[in-house]
Amino acid sequence: MNVLVEVRELVKTFDVSAPWLNRVIERKPRQQVHAVDGVSFSIERGTTLALVGESGCGKSTVARLLVGLHAPTAGEVHFGHKNIALTLASQDAAALRRRMQMIFQDPFASLNPRWKVHQIVGEPLTEHGLITDRARLLAKVGELLQSVGLASVDMEKFPHQFSGGQRQRISIARALATEPEFLVCDEPTSALDVSVQAQVLNIMKDLQRSRGLTYLFISHNLAVVRHVSDQVGVMYLGRVVELAPKAEIFARPRHPYTRMLLDAIPDIAMSGRARTPVQGEVPNPLSPPSGCSFHPRCPHANERCQAERPALLSLNGIQVACHAVAEGRI
Repeated sequence: MNVLVEVRELVKTFDVSAPWLNRVIERKPRQQVHAVDGVSFSIERGTTLALVGESGCGKSTVARLLVGLHAPTAGEVHFGHKNIALTLASQDAAALRRRMQMIFQDPFASLNPRWKVHQIVGEPLTEHGLITDRARLLAKVGELLQSVGLASVDMEKFPHQFSGGQRQRISIARALATEPEFLVCDEPTSALDVSVQAQVLNIMKDLQRSRGLTYLFISHNLAVVRHVSDQVGVMYLGRVVELAPKAEIFARPRHPYTRMLLDAIPDIAMSGRARTPVQGEVPNPLSPPSGCSFHPRCPHANERCQAERPALLSLNGIQVACHAVAEGRI
């Protein structure tokens, strides 16, 4: 098993307390949000792990932790068997950053509107000192733009002259500039039309095949996940509740939350199968429920679920954090 990325018991808490004087006057304690609460997974080289879940479950925070934009409160991220936090604090930081890049969610916000495309895509090359000659730089930018389905002449345009899908292609070209091994894709198609989504996803799959890329793909769209992923991790309130190969997740979901997410997908074939729509709201992360955080919305919850937090257990090659599954009740 050739593992490129390994995450071990990753934790990230954010201090969201009111200012000190307000806390003193109103006699309020400090408040912490557990955005990521003990997440573990691994990604094999050349494969795609998709993280799915409702908004606010911690997917994007995991993405930022993996590329070093946030420092973990606890736990470790290993890239190529090296601890990312230690490497980023050493002289090898620049070499590590070249090997991993991120594609952000909003192509309208992640590109500098005052720069031309050749400056945007060429910036990683100049920042890392990979190309210093201007003619070579422009030639490389032209190659990168062609690899994502744009023309070389587009490098003289500004971001506002492109559609959303074209802007996201520019973002992908920028991410590929340093020839990384690992791309973290934070909902890269959620701001795009459905037809454009398919084009961008196909480009990403072609690039993965040709360059041997490894992806962490963040999404809340299960149709997209089905198209791009090899493994799927389902997150709820900062924790991974189910982790399994794509075929298993879609054919035989184990966790009640995964079942609810899949039941929310429109049944175009109108098969008439029983469906349980996603009920209730995600609890306030400032005061999460006791025990299993999903128990207020779960039709299979009992007293143990309300009192004891389930561990992520391996079950026939699938990892599930659910008392009902472990006890054979579902």
